[in-house]
Amino acid sequence: MASHKVLVIDDSAVIRNMVRDMLPKGNFEVLEAKDGVQGINLVRQERPTLIMLDFLLPRMSGWEVFQQIQAQADLQSIPLVLMSGRKEEVTEKIKEPFEYFEFVQKPFDQKQLIEAIKLSMAKAKRRPAVAVSAVSAPTVTGAAVGGGDLTALTAKVTKLQAEVDALKKQQAQILAFIKAKLK
Repeated sequence: MASHKVLVIDDSAVIRNMVRDMLPKGNFEVLEAKDGVQGINLVRQERPTLIMLDFLLPRMSGWEVFQQIQAQADLQSIPLVLMSGRKEEVTEKIKEPFEYFEFVQKPFDQKQLIEAIKLSMAKAKRRPAVAVSAVSAPTVTGAAVGGGDLTALTAKVTKLQAEVDALKKQQAQILAFIKAKLK
């Protein structure tokens, strides 16, 4: 019986098969997803012991899948290896050093893959049990935020909503002024 459940989320069947072939036989059950939507659904349903995530995916990008994983405390603890042929696309969204996941550049060989998996598992163990998402557009969940933080965030949201409402009012006034001048 496989001791590890690995989810490979990549739109390339070649990469999915390559990862399957590179993993030691008998130790891994490999699940596959060909797009981000299928991938995040499998993450939630199967609770894999490792996620290998391509950054460029159809339907839902790897970045969006990453954000959803980081937004849920119970998913944050799953070791994660991000894969991409262009590291700059990853570092554009997520700054280095990658603290809680590992990155492997495509194409990779078996040694690089195994090393990335080991590092991702070590990094996942170092992650605090409950952490607020470190992505640029965090999703806040009640489980991930303490009461004081939630109150502060609610106050900020209220303030921002008031600013948006004021800007909408100003915009309506400007449009009315322009319409009056055009008549």
